[in-house]
Amino acid sequence: MSYLPLTEYETSPEEVRREYDDQIARQGRITNMKRTLLHNLPAYKAYMEWYVLRDQLVPFLGERTVSLFSYAISNANNCLICSTFFRKILIDSGDDPDNPRLSETERLLMDFGHAIARNPGEIEEEMYKKIGERFSTEEIVLIIAFAGIMAATNLFNTVAKIPLDEVLYKYQKPREGTK
Repeated sequence: MSYLPLTEYETSPEEVRREYDDQIARQGRITNMKRTLLHNLPAYKAYMEWYVLRDQLVPFLGERTVSLFSYAISNANNCLICSTFFRKILIDSGDDPDNPRLSETERLLMDFGHAIARNPGEIEEEMYKKIGERFSTEEIVLIIAFAGIMAATNLFNTVAKIPLDEVLYKYQKPREGTK
């Protein structure tokens, strides 16, 4: 059960309705997370910076790698919404999110994402070394900042108990002992 109510378009202020319209124009729909965040426009806008950082990562990592990195963080954080969202992206593109075929860079970033989510203060020096060999300082700053906003998104969804969007139901990770 959701801890916070979703905003409703019809009863929302004009500025909130503009954000609804913008999301629907860009994404075709508005997610439950965004509908909840729209109770506070500065909070909503802060979380929408995820897209800005993502758009800067894609040119040097690629869409798939960004999705794998996001999935690793969300899965390690046990965020139902975000992990299912990235499972959907991966499955719809023909990947198996539970057994993806990974390049060395993808494996490194998935391991890094998992470490960031699980024990950010205990990331091994060897991982930092590998990240430093593969990426520039500017790219590393972007990767870590993106991971931070991804983790913040996971936190918001989990703490606010945002309900899973209906379009994600069939993409949920099977629970152990089920098919």
